[in-house]
Amino acid sequence: MPDDIGNQLPHALNVLWGRAKPKGRGRTPALSLERIVAAAIALADEEGLTALSMARLAERLGCAPMSLYRHVAGKDDLQLFMLAAAPGSPPEFDTAPADWRGSLTRWAVELFDVYLRHPWIAQLANSPPMDPGQLAWLDAALRSLGGTPLDPRARFSVVMLVLHYVRGAAQLLTSIPAVPEERADRAYAALLTELADPDRFPALARAVEAGVFDPHAGAAPDDDFHAGLDHLLDGVGVAIERAARA
Repeated sequence: MPDDIGNQLPHALNVLWGRAKPKGRGRTPALSLERIVAAAIALADEEGLTALSMARLAERLGCAPMSLYRHVAGKDDLQLFMLAAAPGSPPEFDTAPADWRGSLTRWAVELFDVYLRHPWIAQLANSPPMDPGQLAWLDAALRSLGGTPLDPRARFSVVMLVLHYVRGAAQLLTSIPAVPEERADRAYAALLTELADPDRFPALARAVEAGVFDPHAGAAPDDDFHAGLDHLLDGVGVAIERAARA
């Protein structure tokens, strides 16, 4: 990474890329950057991103708030460290997997699980990824399409399409109120039955009448996600076949 670019990056990103030393390095306090980041992730997972503050984090770690600033410059840097660490390692693929669909499905499902475990990631990941953790996931997705005849720009477009689908599906699922899912589904179906006037919303009314929004016995919460992903990848398959004929 050129020095002029590195100078414009937040300190946390330079630390993640090995271009700067973590604050507090060389000391032997009870705290460490890794422990602080892990505690911040746990707090955001349990109580949401709005609950995350340096004061709350210090309370959880049993230290004074100022102790945290020996390791992180502030909340913004802390959130960058969290974004890089929380997803963990992406699935590994060869540069040209024989089964593009199986590989991309695995990537999408594992990323979906990341969003379900850490719903706050979608709130923070609102700019192009620049840390090694998120870029590793992007690289893995691009690798999944390496054996296809799609050109690099088309591969990137496909990855963005799948990424937005995964993120949107996860946000929708995690926004369900904290009540038994069947009750939430029934309440929503009942509300739509009342509101979907056939004269104003004819297509929606037909969907409601067909039971589209009714809870299905034995259905898993992510069944709709997997069904939608299959439809999406069917379309990608058509694009790949078209590129092969070109």
